Amino acid sequence: MNEPRMAGTRVTVPAPLAERARELAAGRLTPAVPTDAATVILLRQGSGVEAYLLRRIRALEFAPGACVFPGGSVDAGDADPDIGWAGPSPGDVAGRLGTSPELARALVCAAVRETFEESGVLLAGPSPATLVDDSAALARDRHALLAGTTSFAELLGRRGLMLRADLLVPWTRWLTPEPSHRRFDTWFFAAALPPGQTAALEAPAAGQDHDQGEADQGTWLRPAGALESARTGEITLLPPTAVTLGELAQYESVTAVLGQHRTMTMRMPRVMLEEDRAWLAMPPPEPPQGQPQESQP
Repeated sequence: MNEPRMAGTRVTVPAPLAERARELAAGRLTPAVPTDAATVILLRQGSGVEAYLLRRIRALEFAPGACVFPGGSVDAGDADPDIGWAGPSPGDVAGRLGTSPELARALVCAAVRETFEESGVLLAGPSPATLVDDSAALARDRHALLAGTTSFAELLGRRGLMLRADLLVPWTRWLTPEPSHRRFDTWFFAAALPPGQTAALEAPAAGQDHDQGEADQGTWLRPAGALESARTGEITLLPPTAVTLGELAQYESVTAVLGQHRTMTMRMPRVMLEEDRAWLAMPPPEPPQGQPQESQP
């Protein structure tokens, strides 16, 4: 594991990452090419704003044991132009994200697909004003998708569903530090838990364990509570997750979060070197940037 982790306010740099930073500074290392990825900050209103976090299994190469938002890499199928779409056009989304319309479509599709795979929450519906709410059908579709017996495009087409791009609020963009041996260019979106849906890990089939997936635990946490748990060592947070939770802690309601109109600027932690010391320089949390708007259905 060569990725930096955050425990409370202290950011640590593992020795292998510090060594790669020195190799990079000396010109003996070329940065890895980042993989496009999308993450959804899934929110619900409890006693305050609550965010859904997954704990990654310790067998994974990237970020083992860390608590993260649902998300993952963009797949080739995410750019399929035949996938149903509702809400702002890919061109309009591209303007918010600072990308091409083709990449914007793929990022939104990846965000919805990964969230469905990892939490069972599907941000799609049969019309631009409705959402799917059949929990039994959702569970069957999710199992088929995870088993590889159907593709996301096939699943949506068979059910007559379209992606609800209007439910995804662009939040921020994070790039993995240059010395990392695996790098991701990740667009973060915020979305509310749809009415009638529940976030949960996929139940394992008979004879299987949860470690067949990428997460072994999913939980709803207040942002400030999650940061306190990281400070005390109860959970581990990657730096972008911790910074994002710090931003969410500024809001009293999900409506206020989703009312933000944020500028998607790239943010990248930097490994700083000084003789035999190495630490991570983090971009600061961004303050609220807009006025709350009426929440979407």
